[in-house]
Amino acid sequence: MTIIDIGTWQLAAAYLLLAFPLAIMLWYGIPMVGQTALALVRMTVQLIFVGLYLQVIFRLNIVWLNAAWLLIMVTVADVSIIRTCSLKLRPIMLPLFGALLAGTAIPLLLFVGLILRRDNLLDAQYAIPIGGMILGNCLRADIVGIRTFYEGLRTGEKAFLQNLAQGALLHEAIRPHVRKACQAALAPTVATMATIGLVSLPGMMTGVILGGASPAIAIKYQIVIMICIFSGTAITVALGLWLTAKRGFTPYGVLDRTIFRAS
Repeated sequence: MTIIDIGTWQLAAAYLLLAFPLAIMLWYGIPMVGQTALALVRMTVQLIFVGLYLQVIFRLNIVWLNAAWLLIMVTVADVSIIRTCSLKLRPIMLPLFGALLAGTAIPLLLFVGLILRRDNLLDAQYAIPIGGMILGNCLRADIVGIRTFYEGLRTGEKAFLQNLAQGALLHEAIRPHVRKACQAALAPTVATMATIGLVSLPGMMTGVILGGASPAIAIKYQIVIMICIFSGTAITVALGLWLTAKRGFTPYGVLDRTIFRAS
């Protein structure tokens, strides 16, 4: 079975669907038309560039080149999370990078090495798309978790300081905020796992089926990738909160407001 190619004119026809969301925005006066247009242009240009670049990477399949591309992906995700959460890059970037790298690399290497039994753990055909799926979900979970954590500390600072004044150690005082942040970050993935296959056919399963494999094989791939995604997001969120908290507080245990970007 071969994949049906999408021609240039057919691809252009897909953009006609944008008439519906744009019409809704214009009709209700939603101030997102310019932002949406810019996002669409960026998406198109970025995907064309990445598609051309990945063709080269897949053809060469050099370990260090594959690793470099994965590190670039982690770095871009790192910067995106920090900016979305209105934090400053300098104090948070390196700790969060480590958390993202661990949350992506651990399930990725287990998937490729232990489950797929590939000799080359960074085989481009598997490492880059699987790593991208895990990292993309880690990015979304980290945005929710880190934003919930720091916003919760800012709004509940009086109760937090009161706990410190009563003798609580820093890790004890922030524990309720960490618990709330982890719950908020992991809840969407848990909900997805509970409804997967009934509400929607997910990306990995659909991709494997379109690639010509049987639904039975696609299901096994989907089960494994969902476990990897959930494990990766849990590692990334927990480690990200722990590592960034080391930079987010003063030596006296008070929240360091200099880590926040000015509104």
